[in-house]
Amino acid sequence: MSNELHDLLGKGWKKQPFIKRAWLRWSIYAGFVAYLVAAFATIEVNWARVYEGLDRGAAFVMAFTRPDFVSRAGDIWTGMAESIVMTVAASVVGIAISIPIGLGAARNIAPLPVYLICRGIVAISRALQEIIVAILLVAIFGFGPLAGFLTLSFATIGFLSKLLAEDIESMDRAQAEAIRASGARWMQWINYGVQPQVMPRLIGLSMYRLDINFRESAILGLVGAGGIGATLNTAFDRYEYDTAAAILILIIVIVMALEYLSGVIRARVQ
Repeated sequence: MSNELHDLLGKGWKKQPFIKRAWLRWSIYAGFVAYLVAAFATIEVNWARVYEGLDRGAAFVMAFTRPDFVSRAGDIWTGMAESIVMTVAASVVGIAISIPIGLGAARNIAPLPVYLICRGIVAISRALQEIIVAILLVAIFGFGPLAGFLTLSFATIGFLSKLLAEDIESMDRAQAEAIRASGARWMQWINYGVQPQVMPRLIGLSMYRLDINFRESAILGLVGAGGIGATLNTAFDRYEYDTAAAILILIIVIVMALEYLSGVIRARVQ
């Protein structure tokens, strides 16, 4: 009776493995484990150095319980103001340049020559990491926020243009074609057919890039490109962990404030 009932109900559903051949699947697993073992085996770890650094690591962690905002208050607030100004300026300039490049990098609205040029600009901007660009610009323009401003602007172009172009390429074509069929000129077509579809995404990406640029400004300061990073690096070099903790707390607070502001703005433009 049980066999007949089993035949009537059928077998339970079971998810098929991603790789159906068992021998191939287990070979990949074994190869992956062997690769991890080999990779960890090639890492040279100086355990004596690690042991010596535990005290400094513990001192840094404990510094967050007693951050020092006073001893180097002038340097902290000057560097923080420099980072904020550099971040906002670079974001505004980068976003302004990214919009036409993003339009040109969208294959469904741009002619082929313009598309290739804009895609080349995006590829070059994305290929060079911010810290490398900052080192190059510091060598050209010297130490200071100008190198950081140019670096963040350059990085913003590659980031925002690519995502904006992809959003335009995946938009609803019916709305855009309806505007074009009404006899609208190219600029009117962009304003009324393309812009309403991508604007919420563009605003969200712009706020996200503002957040990234502020965090990157702290890193760029380590190579002399201005911002709070230089003060943070000096604090670490002098083992002033309480000052470093104060700087990191301020960075965290500002990033959280930007995240909250981004959420409010994105909620209003949806």
